[in-house]
Amino acid sequence: MTGQAMANRAMANSIERRSGVSLWRQIADQILHSIAIGDFAENAALPPEMALAERYGVNRHTVRSAIAALVQEGVLRAEQGRGTFVLSRKRLSYPIGRRTRFSAGLQGQASERRSVLLEATVEPASRRVADALKLARGSDVIRLEARGEADGQSVSRATSWFEARRFAGIDAAMAETGSITASLERFGVNDYLRQSTVLSARHADAADLADLDLRPGAIVLVTVAVNVTPDGQPIQFAETRFPAERVELKLSAL
Repeated sequence: MTGQAMANRAMANSIERRSGVSLWRQIADQILHSIAIGDFAENAALPPEMALAERYGVNRHTVRSAIAALVQEGVLRAEQGRGTFVLSRKRLSYPIGRRTRFSAGLQGQASERRSVLLEATVEPASRRVADALKLARGSDVIRLEARGEADGQSVSRATSWFEARRFAGIDAAMAETGSITASLERFGVNDYLRQSTVLSARHADAADLADLDLRPGAIVLVTVAVNVTPDGQPIQFAETRFPAERVELKLSAL
């Protein structure tokens, strides 16, 4: 068996036929991944449909559906009689480190950066939230839902929890400032550090599809983080989703 045949078999084996995700979407995600890791340069031509069908072990119709979706998403362009080509897909690089800040992290990559408050509510802390914030289970916490935008494009969707007694009114501050950092400063928190970050990836759920303007089957990168004051007091527990097609996460030493 040739090296290319072995590679094609590996690609075909990576497609899950009982995963609940359509085959064409899985093929589209595989092509997105190949573009992201540099297998296809900007303006490079994709292999013919027949070759891609063989590579992934599917029929040409499935490949055609995947390509059509990526054309609609602005990843590829189709030229009649010439083929399908890769468009520029420069992703934002979001740093995860000791002092992770949304606006500062994207400085130099986007001229306009802001966080938009979508929802705010007071609720009893679940065990997960209480443990992260070192509160008694059931204590009142403020949950903020926010979307991060860069140059008008949605690049993150975050759910954050804060102790309600200490941070009463942080929702109003967030709505006014569009910044968690600026909001915390109003409560005397002039600096904070990232205590921990857990990274994962999954398919976007219905809410993320809507809020991040994604298509079904899109992948989001997920960070679950605890931020603390310099003396180690937990102040924020957050789960943030980033569209993998637009953002890459860059880790530095915590």
